[in-house]
Order: sequence, then C-alpha cells, then structure tokens
Amino acid sequence: MAARRGSAPKLGDVLLVTGAESFLADRAVRSAIAAVSKGASDVEATDVDAATLDVGVFAELTGPSLFASERVLVLRSLENLPSEMVPHLLEYAGSPSDDVLAVLVHSGGQKGKGVLDKLRKASVNEVVATAPKAWELPQFVAGEIRLHGGTVDEGAASALVDAVGHDLRALAGACSQLVSDSGGQAVTAELIGQYFGGRAEVTSFAVADAAIAGRTEPALEQLRWALDCGVAPVLVTSAMAGGLRGLAKYSSAPSGMREADLAREVGVPPWKLKQLKQQSRGWTPGGLATAIKAVAQADADVKGASGDAGYALERMVLTITRAHGRR
Repeated sequence: MAARRGSAPKLGDVLLVTGAESFLADRAVRSAIAAVSKGASDVEATDVDAATLDVGVFAELTGPSLFASERVLVLRSLENLPSEMVPHLLEYAGSPSDDVLAVLVHSGGQKGKGVLDKLRKASVNEVVATAPKAWELPQFVAGEIRLHGGTVDEGAASALVDAVGHDLRALAGACSQLVSDSGGQAVTAELIGQYFGGRAEVTSFAVADAAIAGRTEPALEQLRWALDCGVAPVLVTSAMAGGLRGLAKYSSAPSGMREADLAREVGVPPWKLKQLKQQSRGWTPGGLATAIKAVAQADADVKGASGDAGYALERMVLTITRAHGRR
C-alpha cells in the first residue's frame, strides 16, 4: 500500500514517490498536485522524464516563472537521472523554491538508490508505493469503496478480487463503477456477480480451487474456458502456486494456534482459514510436494521452456488432481 512519511505536500516541498506499484505512485502524484492546487487555475504542472533533464531545463523549471505563481514539477524515472545532474538536484532539495512543489518519482529497484539515500538524508517527505500482498487485496477493495462513499463486507470484497484479479487499476475502476451504480446501497456479492460474474467464472483462481480440491473434470473445464477467454497462462500457474503455498503453510502450522495468529503465520486473512481447512483434507505432505513441483515445471514451460502452454497447464492440472489424496 502507499505509505506516507511526513505531512501533506505543499509549495516549497520536495516529495519523493518510490515503489514499483505504478497505480499507487500515480495516485500519490495526483494527490500532491491536488493538495497545492485546491481549485486554483494558475497552478502550472510540468511532467518531465529525468533522463532528459539538464542544468538549463532544471533551472527553468524551478526558477521564477512569468506565467504561473505556483508550480508543480513532476520528475519521472528518477533512477535514470544523468549523473551530472545529481549534485544540482541535491542542492535544490536542500533549499527548494518557495513557489514550487517538486515531486520526484522513482520506480523502485537498485538503480539510482544512491540518489534516494541522499535525498532521504535531506529529510524530504516520502510516499512509498508498495503493492499490497494478495491477502490484503480485499482490504484495498474495501478502502476504495469507502473512498467513493460506499460500503462492502469482507466476503463481497473478496468476491470482487476473485472476479477482477490483482491489477489495482482494474480493481479501483470496478469499485468506482459499483458504488456509482449501487444507488447508495451496500456493494454486495450479488451485485458483483451481475457485473463481473462472467469474468469470475474464468479466472485463474477458479482453476486453482477446482484442482486443489481434486476435481479433475471441473478443473480442466475451467482451464479451457479461461484460456479461450484470454487469461494469460502465467496467471494460472501463479494462482495455483499461491493456493498450494498457502495450503502448505496451513498444513505445517503448529496446532492449537489462535485464529489471528494462524492467519498471520499462513499469510492470509482470517476468513480464508475456513477454505484452507476444507482444502487441506485429502492432502498429504508427499502429495503437496508433488503438486508444487508440477506447478514449478508448468511455470517454466509457459514462460518459454515449452512450445505448448495449454498442454503444459493441462498436464499440471492432471498431476495436481491425481496428487490429491495420495499417500
């Protein structure tokens, strides 16, 4: 999730936006611009790729302006900032212009980390755009729906994740649409089914759930349907790997743990434990090991080791369903 350090951005600040989750980073940039704009028409926002920056352009963007009294400079891809510009940026960060908000966006990774460390030492504010873990996505959905003035319970939020997937932009758009069309009522699983039921039936999670339950025919049917509808093969292996990892953690967790502690140990929300308990019946350590190896092989196959991704996924599903209940 996006985490902020320091107060809300204002003119005269340097704001650092870091992290690989582009949706949250873009939202942080928009929020910063909105914070200093406040409806004013004379706020000038300029978006620049750091790789193209030179001393003259930087001085022009941060110096006095004849056309706008208040400005926002958004410097994208900070990791690509030319080395000769680093001293100038650090000097500016130590003494920024009073009528400019500078937003520096770094997309994550090790490249340009030295600049980040020096900017942090200069005590700039920072927003960290970190993608939520899979089990946190229902919380993200609930937050988005509240942001638009709606309400949703945990089960419905999870249903939306299952239907739409893990892409935050898609989830945020779905939340906005559902609240807009709910007429002030709570967003329910039934409403989600009306809008996204067709997509829910072909998600990679449906394939994984059927296979982990040992249901060969339904799993193969869901797989073929998903592939026909354009679901990427790598999403199927990802969902299968996530489901089996959660099941393995649940099965190996110490007995007698409190529900909240067990959920943290496994890395899932508490409501997911009931499903894992049901899924764990019929699985042995040996069967799980076989299934996890099958997923690893299929993942390599769909990423290029095999020329037929559909065959690789079918073989994976058959291996997993046969491993269910195996001693």
